[in-house]
Parts: sequence; structure tokens; C-alpha cells
Amino acid sequence: MAKPNRRNALWSAPVALASVGTLVRGDAPAPDNGLARENAKPGTTDWQLTYVKFDGKERYRTRLIEGYCSRTSVRPGQKITFHISTEPAAETRVEIFRMGYYQAKGARHMATLGPFPTATQATPDRGVKRLRECGWKPSTELEIPADWPSGVYLGKLTCDRHRFQSYVMFIVVEERKSDLLFQCSTNTWQAYNKWPLADSLYDNDHPSKKPLVSGVRVSFNRPYAKYHQVVDHPLSIGSGEFLLWEYPFAYWLEGKGYDVTYCANEDVHTGGADFIARAKGFLSVGHDEYWTRGQYQACMEAVRRGVHFGFFSGNSVCFVVDDAVPRQLERLGRFGGIRPGEEKYMEDLPVQAPNESTLIGAQTVSPFNGSGDWTCSNPGHWLFEGTGMKKGDAIPGLVGWEFHGDPAPIPGLEVVAKGATINSGNQPSHYEATIYPGPKGNTVFNASTIFWAMGLSNPPGHILPFVHDGRPHGPDPRVQRITENLLKRWLGNG
Repeated sequence: MAKPNRRNALWSAPVALASVGTLVRGDAPAPDNGLARENAKPGTTDWQLTYVKFDGKERYRTRLIEGYCSRTSVRPGQKITFHISTEPAAETRVEIFRMGYYQAKGARHMATLGPFPTATQATPDRGVKRLRECGWKPSTELEIPADWPSGVYLGKLTCDRHRFQSYVMFIVVEERKSDLLFQCSTNTWQAYNKWPLADSLYDNDHPSKKPLVSGVRVSFNRPYAKYHQVVDHPLSIGSGEFLLWEYPFAYWLEGKGYDVTYCANEDVHTGGADFIARAKGFLSVGHDEYWTRGQYQACMEAVRRGVHFGFFSGNSVCFVVDDAVPRQLERLGRFGGIRPGEEKYMEDLPVQAPNESTLIGAQTVSPFNGSGDWTCSNPGHWLFEGTGMKKGDAIPGLVGWEFHGDPAPIPGLEVVAKGATINSGNQPSHYEATIYPGPKGNTVFNASTIFWAMGLSNPPGHILPFVHDGRPHGPDPRVQRITENLLKRWLGNG
């Protein structure tokens, strides 16, 4: 038996939780777990950036104040270093917030570092394979306190010389057992990161002019630029894609009082099935496109061990990334190989990997982007209990901007929703949302849309996307109930 400590006490002491009741149905008792008690603490909306100024030519960055962290994820007791640049040199503060529900405020203030002096640090030149990797001097560091719970943490950078701000971010990972494990799509955040100018995995010098090739590398040792497609959101500066596609799901989960821990893609790769199997259910949320083969193998083994999986995401497990160099990524292959219709976008992706549908239940189809309604096709399934949905009933605009279809021939797999999509070039495509049984009474659900989280909540600062001539409407009680039905089954409450 483990020796009692401050952290164990935090997760075992009883406490009332009236403040989270706004997202809990009135006939249900208030949850009593460590994360529910965490969300009963005072929240704030001050985590949001107030003043942001982007560069002119390099329109995705802000030279005035920007930074990155030495780690993507960190454990309590470990140190994390913040590398910050200001132009001109100035005194800087880092206010650290844990993202959650917190009485609908969206975050809790955890600490303030500084003020401390910061200087202008050099923008690195492009290296081999177009790699931009900063070697910035450390500005300050933090040892993660033992009582900081797992979660996504934003550091708001503020300069005393001017009013402008940006973010750094990191994930605190716990090794404890939890009901749910929320995997943040950190590989995909970095793959799309254009900082400083045109330096994502989609920017290359390949003679074919195709966007999806090998031979390009990106580094986590650089700031996150403003996200450059689908939604023009200033809060994305320094925060990857979390606030765009994943935060509404985390906000909803924590408001409902679910016991959830968080991790990065790399934690699944390095920790393997043992790391995943500490949870009853695994969540892939939003835009989860870039995986290592190790991630895929770990997840397949976890399904075999009886872990429930939910792909509340689209375009997931699509490209194989290299893991040979720490804190660097290169696109090397297509899970399942390049399909007919994809050749015009992809070339020189030699690494082989299994088809993603063997895990998800369906795969990215071509055309792989567009918009559409999420249409019920199997109303008798227990997923739809309490939703009132009939066959053909649709949730407007919930499908986009990428999705899954062409279900795999897995025994017991059922299609629960399906329909058509159209992209901005008027090209039609299709999607299928699926569920199939695992070998130990577990289930694997595929919602088949990046936008599922938008049907759960609309947190402070969130902006709904408009892409391919369509948009989701925001929170919908049917999306919330379907998700609740699934999680109840996973946790033995349904």
C-alpha cells in the first residue's frame, strides 16, 4: 500500500460540489472525485488573451512576445523550462492557468512567474529538410507542484513594456488510474504549425508541388503560430489547436464531473498499452491526424485488453510520423497506404503501416474534407436512448471539416450515422459513424467528425468554425446525450 501523501489526500478527501451542478442533470448526485473537487475551486476568465498584435509579413507570429516550453508534457515533480523572446527586451510575466470548467469560467489561475528579464532571441534559419529549430536561452523554469492535477495548462505571456500577449502551453500527466484518458493531438498541432513564416509539414520544396510528402521536418522547440485555416482565431497564438477543437470537450467533461486525465501523443507512444490501460476509456478528440506506429500498436493492444475507445475526431491516424529524433516530426507514410484519389495530394510516403480502420472502425475517405449533417441511420441502437432521434433525423453542420467512412469488415460493427458531405469545390464525399465490440465487452466508437466537441459545449473564448460553406451550430442536447450514453456504458453506469 502506498504511503499517504498530499497528492493522495487531494484525490480521496470528500467535498461538496454544488458549483459544477449547471452541467449535471438535476436528478444525478454531484460527482465525488478529485477532478470534480478541483473544478469546485474558484475559476477565472482572465486566462484569455486581451491584446494580440501579429506581424505584418510573418502574419502568423508576434515578435513582440512569444515562447515555447522545453517539454510537451510533464509529470508532477519534474521541471519545465520556458524559452521566451520579446522585441524589444523587456520584463515579462507568465501567468499559468489550468484549463477546465470552473463555474463556467474555463480555467483556474495556478501560479505567476516573474517579472523576469527577457531579450530578443534569434529566429533560426531553415536547416536540412526545412527544419526550423530554436536554440533559445531559458527565461525561467518551474517545478510542477505535487498537487497540480493532470490537465492542459496555458501560460499567458505578458510584457511590462507594452500590452501585447501570447501563450505557451504544456500538459501535466499523472500516472494514476482514471476513468478516462484524454489524448491531446499534439503531433497534429505541430504538423500544422507555420511558425515563423511558412514552416509546417505542408510547406515544402518538392518538385511535384504536392502538399503531402516526406522530406520535411518540424520541431517542438519553437512557438506555436496562429492557426492558419478553418477559423481565424487570435487565441490560437501559442496554444496549438487545443482551444479550437479539443477544449469544448474537456470543458464539458470537467463540468459534468468525469474523472479524466490528460496526455500528449508522445506519452501514448512511449508509455504503450500499459499507460493507456490505467484508464477505462481512451478519447481521441478533434483533429488527431499524425500518429507513430508505436501509438497505433499501443492502442490496438489496449483494445485487446478491454479499454474502451472513442474517436470523437476526424482524419485520425492518417499519417505515420517519425519518432527517431526527440521533439521532431517528419511525415513518412500513410496508414494503409495511399488510396486511389489521394495520389494528387500525396507522394513519396514509403513507410508502411496498417489501415487506420482496423482501429477506428472506418478510415479517412477522399475527398477528405467538406461539410454535412450528422444523420441518424440506426435509431434503435442504445447510443440514441433519450435523444428522440428517428432514422433520417440530422444534427445540422456537425460533420466537418474532415471525417471517416468506408467501414472496416470488423465482426459486430454497426453504422449508427451516415450521410453525404460537399466541399467548397462542390466535390461530394461521404462519412459513416460506427461502433464495434472489443474482445472483453469494450466498445470502439467513431463519431466521424472533427466537430463533435462543438456539439457538447461553447466555452469562453471559443469560436465556431465556418469551412467548406458549412458550420456546426454549437451545443446540442442530442450530441450531449449520445456522449453520456456511451460514457455510462464504459463506466458501468448504463
